[in-house]
Amino acid sequence: MALVGKKFPNLNVNAMNDMGDTFKVNVLEEAVNNNKKVLLFWYPKDFTFVCPTELHAFQSALAEFEKRNTIVIGASCDTAEVHFAWLNTPKDNGGIEGVTYPILADSNRNLASTLGILDISNEQYNEETGVVTVEGDNVTYRATYIIDEEGTVQHESINNMPLGRNVNEYLRLVDALTHVQKNGEVCPANWEEGKDAMKADRNSTAEYLSTILN
Repeated sequence: MALVGKKFPNLNVNAMNDMGDTFKVNVLEEAVNNNKKVLLFWYPKDFTFVCPTELHAFQSALAEFEKRNTIVIGASCDTAEVHFAWLNTPKDNGGIEGVTYPILADSNRNLASTLGILDISNEQYNEETGVVTVEGDNVTYRATYIIDEEGTVQHESINNMPLGRNVNEYLRLVDALTHVQKNGEVCPANWEEGKDAMKADRNSTAEYLSTILN
């Protein structure tokens, strides 16, 4: 189910930070109450392989997101305690020491299930035993959401497990969303901050196309 154009689910989820604090985070309220955009990215598992490269990449870009009035939040279905253990593991040992943004610990999978991003398939119910079995690891794909200041989802994307994300693309999308909000224009393909955008009408599109084709 696509969430673009809809409010992000109003759910409280456990989270952990680099100080070892466990607390509740409501992504919708983070956006609305702070009047900020939220970049929420999900990854499959702590102590794995592609995942730490992504968490460090978002950390490296954290100041750029903050300049753009954007909160970064990571998320997986690991427990808060496992997050803290990983946060205390050095980078040269595969850990995420140095990551400072909060990480959701959706261990009951309430939010991940609501979003429909869990790696499960072929769900079967055994009437005799009452047991439900599934195929898959029951962890999340690499899902990413950009939520605006009103709590509305403006972007969502999902990568399969082996495919790491390009953090710069999310900075570009935040820039594009901000441009739309401020200027009432639309952003064409490959738009970047500082480039021309367009009015949402036929004449503006024709003018833009004639410019890039010449």
